[in-house]
Amino acid sequence: MTTDIERAPGPEDTPPAAPKPIKAIPVRHYGRYVSAVIAIGILVAIVYAFGQGKINWHAVPDYFFDHRILTGVYKTLLLTVLSMVIGIVGGIGLAVMRLSKNPVTSSIAWFYIWFFRGTPVLVQLFLWFNLGLVFEYINLGPIYKNYWSAFMTPLLTALLGLGLNEAAYMAEICRAGLLAVDEGQTEASHALGMSHAKTLRRIVIPQAMRVIVPPTGNEVINMLKTTSLVAAVQYPELFRYAQDIGQNSGAPVEMYFLAAAWYLIMTSVLSVGQYYVERYYARGSSRALPPTPLQKIRANVLSIGRPKGAAA
Repeated sequence: MTTDIERAPGPEDTPPAAPKPIKAIPVRHYGRYVSAVIAIGILVAIVYAFGQGKINWHAVPDYFFDHRILTGVYKTLLLTVLSMVIGIVGGIGLAVMRLSKNPVTSSIAWFYIWFFRGTPVLVQLFLWFNLGLVFEYINLGPIYKNYWSAFMTPLLTALLGLGLNEAAYMAEICRAGLLAVDEGQTEASHALGMSHAKTLRRIVIPQAMRVIVPPTGNEVINMLKTTSLVAAVQYPELFRYAQDIGQNSGAPVEMYFLAAAWYLIMTSVLSVGQYYVERYYARGSSRALPPTPLQKIRANVLSIGRPKGAAA
């Protein structure tokens, strides 16, 4: 026999009260406002100072697409690509030599890197350009023989000066990338019967590219700007053409601004390309790839007017 016992409702039977909403008080960053005002003030002062100068700004758009300037842009890009090819190929060879257990090849690579990294690029350009003062002929036996002045053209001087110097820096970049790969992976590939060359090609280099690509992109951009030095060895490129136009038109400063604008355009394009190459080699090392510039713009545009915390 069962009996139902009525019991009075206790405090445990009452539903819990809803939590009170948290009143978030945003932190005031007054330092940001002050720094923004100071930065805007400095920018306005710089613009005002340039506005007071006697600068013929109309000369910049007048010559911006001049055929000489466009020829200089083409030669600058060509010189950048060829010099980087020489630098990358030479850098890979020097990195392998530097990591070799052969003391002769390792010492030769070390001496090359020490010399070309320790002397300025402009000095190396002048050295190649003026070797004709001490060598009247270049004699390679049955392969080639000619006057040094005819052999060492301004283009060849620029390629040797920039490319050989870049090889020293690329050697250290490649060496750092190869050393960043765990030695255990190399030992495991050798244990599986893979040759040293196949291990380098299939195991080491793909992983080393994640370390090599970012500084290599910086070197390409730096090479593009360094090409302006070859004007000193009579090779016509963007800066040299801008100089010539400025002297003939009586607007040298304006042509320097024009050249700076073209360099900014080219370096900006290369920076975008570098970003996508880095993003490509980041696959497998990052859980989520960084957003592309278009994805960032789309996300910022769609977030306008949307309350914080709302779902996309």
